[in-house]
Amino acid sequence: MKIACVGGGPAGLYFSILMKLQDPDHDITVHERNPAGSTYGWGVTYWGSLLDQLHEGDPESARAVKENSVRWSDGVAHVGDRTTTHHGDEGFGIGRRQLLDLLAERARSLGVRVEYEDEIADGDRLPDADLVVACDGVHSGVRERHSDHFGTEVGLGRNKYIWLGTTKVFDAFTFAFVETPHGWIWCYAYGFSADHSTCVVECSPETWTGLGLDRADETEGLVRLQELFVKLLDGHRLIGRANTGGSAQWLNFRTLTNRAWSHGNVVLLGDAAHTTHYSIGAGTTLALEDAIALAHSLRAEPELAPALAAYEKKRRAELLSVQSAARHSAQWYESLPRYIGLPPAQMFALLGQRHSPLLPYVPPQLYYRIDRAAGQLEALRRLKRWLGPKVARTLHAKRG
Repeated sequence: MKIACVGGGPAGLYFSILMKLQDPDHDITVHERNPAGSTYGWGVTYWGSLLDQLHEGDPESARAVKENSVRWSDGVAHVGDRTTTHHGDEGFGIGRRQLLDLLAERARSLGVRVEYEDEIADGDRLPDADLVVACDGVHSGVRERHSDHFGTEVGLGRNKYIWLGTTKVFDAFTFAFVETPHGWIWCYAYGFSADHSTCVVECSPETWTGLGLDRADETEGLVRLQELFVKLLDGHRLIGRANTGGSAQWLNFRTLTNRAWSHGNVVLLGDAAHTTHYSIGAGTTLALEDAIALAHSLRAEPELAPALAAYEKKRRAELLSVQSAARHSAQWYESLPRYIGLPPAQMFALLGQRHSPLLPYVPPQLYYRIDRAAGQLEALRRLKRWLGPKVARTLHAKRG
C-alpha cells in the first residue's frame, strides 16, 4: 500500500512505524510542513498504560520513549499560602521535540520517508496514495477540503490559557492558584526533562482583561505572570513560544468533533478528528491510540473502506468516557469560585473528582463527605473480601 501521512506529529509518525512493521513493502511518506527540530508546545504527559501499548506495537520505540521521560507520582496544589499533597499513580513527561525526534528516527530506520518543510497547501493536490492520513492537527487543511462531508463542529471554551515553558523543574504534577484583585489565575506545571517544565496558565476572561493580559505583548505578559507566580517559580523564568512576532499566544480551547472520520481514501487521526481539554493531559495519548487502532484495523480488514469504518467505530466508542471526563474537567475550572474557598484537602480532593458528572449538581462539601464515605465503605468491602476466606478456613479447621 502507498500511504501518505500529512502531518509529522506523534500520531502520524507512530502510525508509519506500525505500518512498516506490519509490511516492510508499504511505501510510506510523512509530509511535515515545519522544519526538522521545530515544534510548538513544551512537554507532554502520559501514563504507564500508554507505555504498555507502545511496547506491544514496537518495543524499540517504547524503550526509547521511556528512557527519555521523567516521572512523578505526587500531585501538589498550592492555593494562595496553603499547600496540600496527594500521592497517586505514576505519571510521565517527555519533551514534545524529544518525542518527535525519537519517533522520526525510528520511522526512518524502517524505511519511512519523513519530509520536512513539505506543506500540502490549500489548493494543492493531495499526495497520490492509496491512503491519505490527515494528522495535521485541529486546523487540519486536509479535513477542511471536505468540511461538508466531515461535518466538523468546534466549541470554544470560556477561559483563556497560554502554553509556556519554564526553567524551574517540578518533581510533582503541580497546581498553583493565585488570587488577584481581578479574580483567580492558576497554572498546571510538570517536568519533562532535566532542565525544563511545562507551565500552562489559565484564568477567566474577566481576570485576563482585569490584569491587562489582553493588552500585553509577550514580553510584558511573561513579566506579569512571573510576578504572579513568583513563589512557585522560585526565581526561575517563564519562556514563550519562538517565532510569535512578539504577540502573546493566549487561546480559548477548541473542542472539535466530526460527524465522519473518513472520506474515500482520506482518514482523520488525532486532533484532526477530535480534541479533549488539556486539563486531563490525554491529547498525545489519544492520538497515539488512534494510530494504534487504525493500524490494527488495516491489518485485520484487507479492504480499505471497511477498515476505516471499523477504526472509526472502535475509537468513537473508546473516546466517549474520555470526552465526558474532559468536558467536566473544563467546566470545573470554569466554575472555580465554587470550589476555591474549601479547605485545601477538600479542594484538592474535588480537583481529583472534577471528571464526575454529578459534581456540578451537588454542593461541594456534601459531595466531599459522600465521596469520603463511599471510599471508606469500599475499603471495608475490600477488607471483608480479604478476611472472608481466612475466617472461613479458620472455622473449617476448628470444626475439623
